Amino acid sequence: MPTFNKKKLPSRHTSLGPDKAPQRSFYYAMNLTEKDVAKPFVGVVSTWNEAAPCNIALMRQAQSVKKGVKNSGGTPREFCTITVTDGIAMGHEGMKSSLISRDVIADSTELTVRGHCYDALVGVAGCDKSLPGLMMAMVRLNVPSVFIYGGSILPGRFNGKDVTVVDVFEGVGKYSSGKMSAHALRKLELKACPSAGACGGQFTANTMACVSEAIGLALPYSAGTPAPYEQRDKYALQSGKAVMNLLKKNIRPRNIVTRKSLENAATIVAATGGSTNAALHLPALANEIGIKFDLMDVAKIFKKTPYLADLKPGGKYVARDMWKAGGVPMLLKTLLDGGYIHGSCMTVTGKTMRQNLKNVKFNPKQKVMRKYNNPLSNDGGVVGLKGNLAPEGAIVKIAGLKKLQFTGKARCFDNEESAYKAVRNKKYKDGDIIIIRYEGPKGGPGMREMLQTTGAIYGQGKGEKVALITDGRFSGATRGFCIGHVGPEASVGGPIALLKNGDVIDLDAKKGTINVRLSKKELAKRRKKWKPKKINFGNGTLWKYAQTVGPAYLGAPTHPGGKNEVKVYADI
Repeated sequence: MPTFNKKKLPSRHTSLGPDKAPQRSFYYAMNLTEKDVAKPFVGVVSTWNEAAPCNIALMRQAQSVKKGVKNSGGTPREFCTITVTDGIAMGHEGMKSSLISRDVIADSTELTVRGHCYDALVGVAGCDKSLPGLMMAMVRLNVPSVFIYGGSILPGRFNGKDVTVVDVFEGVGKYSSGKMSAHALRKLELKACPSAGACGGQFTANTMACVSEAIGLALPYSAGTPAPYEQRDKYALQSGKAVMNLLKKNIRPRNIVTRKSLENAATIVAATGGSTNAALHLPALANEIGIKFDLMDVAKIFKKTPYLADLKPGGKYVARDMWKAGGVPMLLKTLLDGGYIHGSCMTVTGKTMRQNLKNVKFNPKQKVMRKYNNPLSNDGGVVGLKGNLAPEGAIVKIAGLKKLQFTGKARCFDNEESAYKAVRNKKYKDGDIIIIRYEGPKGGPGMREMLQTTGAIYGQGKGEKVALITDGRFSGATRGFCIGHVGPEASVGGPIALLKNGDVIDLDAKKGTINVRLSKKELAKRRKKWKPKKINFGNGTLWKYAQTVGPAYLGAPTHPGGKNEVKVYADI
């Protein structure tokens, strides 16, 4: 078992020397021994709560992490932070809390580690924003860190098919258009979510879980095993051991998360047809360490990456199927073989990505993933767009889309509620482009997801017949010609704020363009008449977020990030 010199670690401020006797007395009150106090303190943070199935298996896994830390010469200190679960927050004002929770998770983790001077960190996360939130805290603090995903939910079975919660959202649309009975919808909702774990398709949680391995912050194969399986405890135990090895070798998150590893992360998002939310979270991660890696940088990687994993919502399979087929390492290996990822990047194993993948072989008998030279399509499953309607960029998931161009007339709504009401009552036409604005990071505030609306459109059978554009964002479960993250957002006078009903808009996901057929002169004329809208929140967290949040193309950051950093916590 390795020994550690605490004189060089942050925890010396709470445990070494006669003047720290008061602090040590608190540790003894918790049944720690003098030997325990003499060891490195390792924060073990989970986003456990009873808000949703995504998080209920995390405390069990955290106990295994603690065993791994203890068995390897450390003293684990467990704590929890919040989550907001999108599936429950969806479709009402609660969704304004979702993206904000990412930054609260990062901030609260930072404050706990700073306040108690922990030397290393292991993070266990379940639902969408908790994954990037914990990874952001890791690179911000820069103490040796390991991330571990809590695992996905098992698929439900309905009418002989695997189903996810997306089928329920789309079922609401089917019900509203008379294509599904109330009885069938009830049977579906009772079957869709049969276990603990995050939503099973390649939605945001599983997308960011794949990212955790691709970026190097998680152990190989740890992202794939479903939440209910006790095999997850093995990875949790190993994660606890791994963080102690990183502490011994002084390998820190910023040795791992670099421009190249961010590119690896963007590559796996595209290759899996992953969530558009990754284009928010990767720039936010980059911001923490002062690396320029914005939405369009992410989009460049998307454009040149083949789409290889046939996953829901655009494809056939769920996370459990990918795990059975060979997991994230098998996909990374074929991407490495094709020259699409950087093999030289350091990982939490203490080895490079290439070394980790050395013995991984592609399984030709499975149907979930393709080899790099036999893709589902040559373009990645996610595409960046730019044009006079989105000078700062926008994003669309094209995985599963039959056509990549769309021209239609704007149908404008100034919030999600009014748009959903129109969709539910079928007050739109084929060829319409539904505009939902004033839902950006600042204007929402909170940049709501629109799954309730997009799910209803698809459920009504109109998924390929209309398009949707918003300065808000989408669930990873959204499918159809749905364009989000339009910037500048409406609340700061972006072009989306100037649109009127009937304006003709051209979308081309092949060329990566988004344009409204208005001259510069007409746009300037409308801008002079435009007046900003007041947000409906004058106090509390939502107000505070609106004062600090930056633009979507930079990841909606709430602080200047690494470029203004004076000192790193790890070096205190």
